[in-house]
Amino acid sequence: MTIEVTIKLTKGHVFLTGESVECSISFSHQLSANHTISQSNSNTVENVAWGSVQIYCHCFTSPKVNKDNKLQSNDTPMFAGTSLAITPESGLTVFSTKPKILFCDLKLYPGQTKTYNYKEKIPNDAPPSYRGQLVKYCYKITVGTQRVNHPVKLLKVPIRVLPLIEVSMSDAGEIYNETTEELTPTNPFLEVRQNENPLNLALQTLQNITARRNPNFYMISNKRGKVARFCLFKPAYKLGEDIVGSLDFTVATVECMQLSVALQCQEEALGLQETKLHTFSRHHEVCFGFQHTQLVLPIPLHVTPAFTTKLVNLKWNLHFEFVTIASKKHETIKSPDNWQAPSEVAIETMVWTLPIRLYSTTPAYVAQGIQSNDIHTLFIR
Repeated sequence: MTIEVTIKLTKGHVFLTGESVECSISFSHQLSANHTISQSNSNTVENVAWGSVQIYCHCFTSPKVNKDNKLQSNDTPMFAGTSLAITPESGLTVFSTKPKILFCDLKLYPGQTKTYNYKEKIPNDAPPSYRGQLVKYCYKITVGTQRVNHPVKLLKVPIRVLPLIEVSMSDAGEIYNETTEELTPTNPFLEVRQNENPLNLALQTLQNITARRNPNFYMISNKRGKVARFCLFKPAYKLGEDIVGSLDFTVATVECMQLSVALQCQEEALGLQETKLHTFSRHHEVCFGFQHTQLVLPIPLHVTPAFTTKLVNLKWNLHFEFVTIASKKHETIKSPDNWQAPSEVAIETMVWTLPIRLYSTTPAYVAQGIQSNDIHTLFIR
């Protein structure tokens, strides 16, 4: 006889902190090939002793981070471990929900299925899912069950948790008014409802922040003069958006031959002089003689927005590299009628880093961009 345990994530596999994880958990008694009608019901009934479900977040750190930050004492977990952790895992459980008992002493007849709905909220201050070089945070839904006189079996389903900015109810009026003024037509009859869901308020604030266009201009210079004028059309972005900017070389007094711009996250272990850089999208262009150019950097859906925990601080930057001419005799002449390219050019490289703000987006959008199986099955024989 076989018991089939199935988890179906009804809202997908991506969630925001402060959001509720919802899934249905089914236990089914599968008919075996040699099952015959002549067998009595008493011989074919399967007894399942118990079923339980729990969500937990496991933290893995590099040896240096674990040693210098004393993870065991400083990052105290809500529970010392999960009650469903039959086999110990490496790392440390930094968050776990209270186990929920789905049933005790469940009897299943051949072909019968019992389905249970599970809903659990992820706290606002829980760490997000993250796979870095110094720290990793991994979330799983674990269903444990045991047939009578059989060992315990576990079905572990990975989920992804994104960080979300926190919004207090006292800020609701201001947020609603800003959003109304900027993103919707003025409505004098629109009032802030006091019972507005904090999660919806946070999502609305996120939309308001990332939709606002606020061009910022930066004069990029080295010790010899101006290299370019950079315009970033807005400072805050969501996952899946494109970072768009423009470069103006008409103001330059130093000729730029080529440039490279990369979307870069900076992973910093708190309390340590330890920083890791991760580069994602990159724009490279030979711009010798250009007056203007633009850059477009897509933000991948699989990256983690900026966040801070007791162990790590994650920030996002635009990292520029400019290759400029180091000698004036090779710089572009304004009227180059008979100008010929030199065989050798003395160059120098300068770097510049511009911080940006990167936020989460709606979980459904991330789930569509990153395909994942929302149904997971375990067979117990």
